[in-house]
Amino acid sequence: MLPVSRQELLQQRIDKIKQQIAALGDLRPGALSQQYNVCGNPSCRCKATPPVKHGPYYQISVKRHGKSTSQFVREPDLAEVQIQLDNYRRLRELVDKWITLSSEISSLRIRQLRRADGAAKTKRKSQIPKENANGRRESRRT
Repeated sequence: MLPVSRQELLQQRIDKIKQQIAALGDLRPGALSQQYNVCGNPSCRCKATPPVKHGPYYQISVKRHGKSTSQFVREPDLAEVQIQLDNYRRLRELVDKWITLSSEISSLRIRQLRRADGAAKTKRKSQIPKENANGRRESRRT
């Protein structure tokens, strides 16, 4: 059996992440909160001592593209909305792992290129002109 390179192992992990992302299902960004309200009726139970507030009411708050919005969620829909919120959180975690692994692969490829360049022993000259003692730029062209 051939040994598997670090780069191949990282790519296998990325492929697994891609499969997990594809299987997530519906996504919903935001945060779910529970609200209790007090009405304006002076003889209501919410004005009693101790108050018995109206609710709970469930609400999703989302900030997208610099704009904040909120949306009420009916109690029968809570379970499905919670699954969608969890899927979105999982997507963010998976994408973060994917980026980390991809960065590591990129670093490995750069190191391999450096080694290949070092083996060829070709040194490149800088294309940036240097300044001479008079403060003028010297051209490297000959």
